[in-house]
Amino acid sequence: MSIASNPKIKFGTDGWRGIIADDFTFPNVCKVTRAIASYLETAYTKDRPVLIAYDPRFLADEFATTAAEILAELGWTVKITEQDCPTPTIAYNAKHLNSAGALMFTASHNPAAYCGIKYIPDYAGPATPDITDKIVSEIEGASDATPTGKNSDKISTFDPKPDYLKFLYSILDIERIRSAKLKVKYDALYSTSRNYLPEILEHCGCEVESFNTSRDVLFGGGMPEPKAEQLEKLVESVTKERADLGLATDGDSDRFGIVDEKGNILSPNTLLLVLARHLMKNKGKSGAIVRTVATTHLLDNYALKHGLELIETAVGFKYIGAKMRETDVLIGGEESGGLSVIGHIPEKDGILADMLVAEAIAYEGKPLSQLVEEAIAEADGPVFNKRLDLHLTPEHKTAVLDSCKTNPPSEVAGIKVKEVGRKDGVKLYLEEGSWVLLRPSGTEPLVRVYMETDSEDKQNQIAQAMQQAIERMKPPAV
Repeated sequence: MSIASNPKIKFGTDGWRGIIADDFTFPNVCKVTRAIASYLETAYTKDRPVLIAYDPRFLADEFATTAAEILAELGWTVKITEQDCPTPTIAYNAKHLNSAGALMFTASHNPAAYCGIKYIPDYAGPATPDITDKIVSEIEGASDATPTGKNSDKISTFDPKPDYLKFLYSILDIERIRSAKLKVKYDALYSTSRNYLPEILEHCGCEVESFNTSRDVLFGGGMPEPKAEQLEKLVESVTKERADLGLATDGDSDRFGIVDEKGNILSPNTLLLVLARHLMKNKGKSGAIVRTVATTHLLDNYALKHGLELIETAVGFKYIGAKMRETDVLIGGEESGGLSVIGHIPEKDGILADMLVAEAIAYEGKPLSQLVEEAIAEADGPVFNKRLDLHLTPEHKTAVLDSCKTNPPSEVAGIKVKEVGRKDGVKLYLEEGSWVLLRPSGTEPLVRVYMETDSEDKQNQIAQAMQQAIERMKPPAV
């Protein structure tokens, strides 16, 4: 994480997020926009437009308009989307329109009280640390003054949807999906995909029922995150009406949610494996498999079995996207629900992920639950994954991480540690194949503990052992 001198403006793994009217204010948006503009001056010429988009959140469109006015005032030509827009859509257009990159106003899957801004360079993927560090370095000296309205004629609106859909349809086997005549339930969760997925599914010949498709800045009182507590209605609809598939995305549509025909919510770890297999087996694709340190090693097993390169990165899709720009990547993804594939932009895309699952069902002519079983078996699974979010004091958090880095445990739950990785946090590779990752949150006093093993009992033992070890590292009260 990089932090500006203003303690309330923090850049995490994917831009700056804050609570609206607390730290995410119009003056701070002005400062960050001017800091981004300072970077743009060093990287692009002003004959290339800057794109701006936003998600459905409260004031996101107004924040976007303010940013557009500042950039126009500074001499940039600005194209702002006509309505809220998925992150993968604006990312694709950033490259397609030969732009100087895009500003996306979104807080992704965060609660309604949050908003955020991230800069997407012209290569259509997340900004890498060398870029965000330059932006952050400019924040302190940037003005928070409101825009003057100068050069307002440099601002125009545009629709990024047609070109994105044309590109998406070139990747998918539309006729194959049409032939399957799938029955699909779709929960928009009030997200940006509400203006995309119903149209895409109907174009692909699916019978679609959609819900939660209005703009609601409060996201129905929930969160725009495709996890179990938000998907109860989708699960009920799929099982009750015997649908083939249930689909959802997060708020800005870069993460996916998938429900199989039995009503099971599939984890991102499972979906990455299913789609890696689909791309290779059914579409004849090849390339490296790229995953973050926190993502399942079943992908390693699959890669080894099929002679594919396996690349591990730090957490954050920007690192996966960087690999996609360097080499051919069959699929890249992370346990938090983002993925992209060969031939696509180096940015996570929940809309594409959803449609690739429909395509996999269409190719195989089998229910999704069976495809999951076959993919897991082929990768020598199953495995059991768990994540603990441990809320610690800042002092306790520091003590845990320092201890694990300088004096990592030699065993966990009676299982020897054979190797220690420090690519991102501390990763303990256990001798029988299990692993444990301790990684700090970048923005709160929280340590996340990820684990993967071959039985539920062993998983519980490891979880208990890690919690006890972390409690023992608590500094004495002063």
